[in-house]
Amino acid sequence: MTGSAGLEDQATASLATLLSGAVTDAIRAARGFAGGVYLRSSTPGLLRLAVLAGLPGQLFRPWWHMYMDRPLPVADVHRSGVEVLLADATETMRRYPQLAAGLPFPFGSLYVPVVGASIPFGVLTVLRPSASDATEVLPDRDRMTTVADELGAALAALEKAGTGVFWDGEPLCRRPPVACPSSRAVGGFTWDPADGTVTADDALWTLLGTSGEGFAGTPEALAYAVNHENPRLLLAALRETAAGRPPPHPLPVRTADGGLRLLELWTSGAAPAPPYRVSGVVVDPGPGTAADGAADLLPEGVFALDRLGLITYANPRAAELLGLARTELLGRPLLQAVPWLDRPAYEDHLRGALLSPDPVHFQVTRPRGDGREATSGSTEGASLTLSVYPGPDSLTCKIVPVGRVADTTVATPFDTRSVAAEQPDADAPGTDAVTTAPLYRPIALAIALTEAVTARQVSEMVMRELLPAFGGRRLAIYLVQDRRLYLAWETGFPQGFLAQFDGAGLDAKLPGVEALTSGRPLFFESMERLEAAYPGMALDASHGARAYLPLIASGRPVGSCTLGFDRPRGFSTEDRTVLTALAGLIAQALERARRYDNEAALARGLQEALLPHRLSAHPLVRTTGRYLPGTLGMDVGGDWYDVVEAGDGLALVIGDVQGHGVQAAATMGQLRSAVRAFAHGDHSPDEVMNGTNRLLIDLDPGQFASCCYVRLDPVTGVVRAARAGHPQPLLRHPDGRTEVLDLPGGVVLGVDRDARYPVTDLLLEPDAVLALYTDGLVERPGTDIDEGVETLRATLSRASSPPGRRGGPSLSRAADLLTAEARKATERPDDIALLLTTRRSPGGGGQYRSQGGVGH
Repeated sequence: MTGSAGLEDQATASLATLLSGAVTDAIRAARGFAGGVYLRSSTPGLLRLAVLAGLPGQLFRPWWHMYMDRPLPVADVHRSGVEVLLADATETMRRYPQLAAGLPFPFGSLYVPVVGASIPFGVLTVLRPSASDATEVLPDRDRMTTVADELGAALAALEKAGTGVFWDGEPLCRRPPVACPSSRAVGGFTWDPADGTVTADDALWTLLGTSGEGFAGTPEALAYAVNHENPRLLLAALRETAAGRPPPHPLPVRTADGGLRLLELWTSGAAPAPPYRVSGVVVDPGPGTAADGAADLLPEGVFALDRLGLITYANPRAAELLGLARTELLGRPLLQAVPWLDRPAYEDHLRGALLSPDPVHFQVTRPRGDGREATSGSTEGASLTLSVYPGPDSLTCKIVPVGRVADTTVATPFDTRSVAAEQPDADAPGTDAVTTAPLYRPIALAIALTEAVTARQVSEMVMRELLPAFGGRRLAIYLVQDRRLYLAWETGFPQGFLAQFDGAGLDAKLPGVEALTSGRPLFFESMERLEAAYPGMALDASHGARAYLPLIASGRPVGSCTLGFDRPRGFSTEDRTVLTALAGLIAQALERARRYDNEAALARGLQEALLPHRLSAHPLVRTTGRYLPGTLGMDVGGDWYDVVEAGDGLALVIGDVQGHGVQAAATMGQLRSAVRAFAHGDHSPDEVMNGTNRLLIDLDPGQFASCCYVRLDPVTGVVRAARAGHPQPLLRHPDGRTEVLDLPGGVVLGVDRDARYPVTDLLLEPDAVLALYTDGLVERPGTDIDEGVETLRATLSRASSPPGRRGGPSLSRAADLLTAEARKATERPDDIALLLTTRRSPGGGGQYRSQGGVGH
């Protein structure tokens, strides 16, 4: 067991090292300021961010995972295998409005697929400054593509060696590459565990304030020299890195004179297994002693952050205004050192400063009663103005009491930050004003909801977009029907727990019911608050907060939405306003989905009325049909099949009218009637095709159709077939061997009045199966139709006879087998029609039953 775990850790470390190096190379290649790599996960349909460089991971948590079906560049690139280049915010808004709504800042971005040995592993992405013309970014894209190709080849080699290339954890946060490090500000070293030696450059000793004379060259001596206060901590970090587990963030260390330095460690070299060689740099994050001294004297609070969000400098006034000692700030992530800044509105401003070249100004409130003792001249509870000035490698921040804002910014169509800066903070005493910064959340959800056409899709969008935005873990959506609330969707709650509330009447004393009937959302900071308000109501084991949102669209009650959180939490005025707005959007989407379901049911009824309810029968022939409607959109399709008496034989027909909607269905009905009339007259297949083609041209519906017409003699098994632009039929022989027939054919019907449709003669042996189908059964996005036909052929060849029965396979079972994958698909872009036919020998035993009707 230990050995297995060790091998797993070794594989993870190798993968992490490979990905981190690729992201660094990609940022350099594309001249970016941040980047990352998404990798496939063990969850089907989900990509996870494996490495993030140049940005604080906590601030970008909503982008840690990416569903492959989302209309976002990472998902598109992974599905299509084609790069995406977004030169600026305008291009981003035009092509990916959801991304622009979530990150409304002026920056450009590049997305390149990572593919190795035809396996799509993930997507490499780089964020970069905006470009006025996409052509100037093309060389950067080409260099980044080379990096992605090399990464794909390396990942394919790992997979071939037995290492599963998946990522299921949180992203590793890395520092961005330094373009031109100064020898004064950066010092490096290397430790090789193989021989135990440590080598260091002269710049390291300068940074540490020593000469380096007498250095023993051991990891213990290095640990003591670099981290005089706690050498054991550094020694442990060195050993963990050698084992393939480098620290995700730079480590703050202190020199002998108390100066702050940042230490970054990584594995290097090409060792196939740990212990790996360890490299490291010690960085002086400050602007220098003289600059530090000058900034210390400023009356405004000034502090600096690196691009991972670590505080690298703070003057005394900044520490005073933030209510912390300088030692509690330096070397710590901002949102950990100052947790009251960890709010959606503030986070959005900080994201903007990291992604945009423009300064950001916004107001914050240092809360009262934060558990810390106020310093002299404390501003506890007061409103403060925070200004953030972006730089290539760091952010400089200024903090002053409200009323001393010295700078302004000009708002752009993609930047609401300056507007928010002019408004009081949402939690400021004596005001209920709300900043506009977090409005990107309802905007992003609104854009997503416009693409949802069913209640299930709406619920999935809410789960994906709403829960991560507010840190929720549980969701339940109830819909009104006959003055009762019925559970339509749930996630995160204990299995079966919500069943007791399903079907609750609108007079029940339950928070979800009362939120709907009163039209007011209900918020409970903890389960204790909920229990006090609703004594006796069944509660799950969670101790977290709850929000109950009424879903009302155009004054009509639609249902209620319950959000659950793992821990107690407060709901600011801002949170309540945003959640209430989101509830309105959800209600409108659900109401639209309900209308869609009703209209879709009517459309499907029309479709069924146009399809045959009974197929013509013959004692020697058995036929089975299947029809599956498309699920994308509610328009009826134009696919059809039929079995018609043709003299002393049977005509087998399948066709597909181009397009969807009432016109396609009407054209399909006319063609079906025409083909039946020609078949009843026992015309030859080419005459049937020629006559139907001319009829369609005379009708001039602006549409064309594909068709395959087969005339079968049940006694002899002779088949005469003609084809008009339709997929080739399949023939399964009695021994199970299945082939794709090669029938010469003419163009689709409705295009050329003089088109000719050659006739092919075949033999359908007893117990053989002839399969006619429409292209919806074999077409897959991103794949060639020939691959779908081959898959269908292989599936038909596997169809077996039922137990205890001699002869060919059961047609019903074979039809179910051929359509099984399509039935499971939640989204079918096209209709599907299938017609299977078999015959028995006139002198054979047993009796075939002719099966009529439509299999749905």
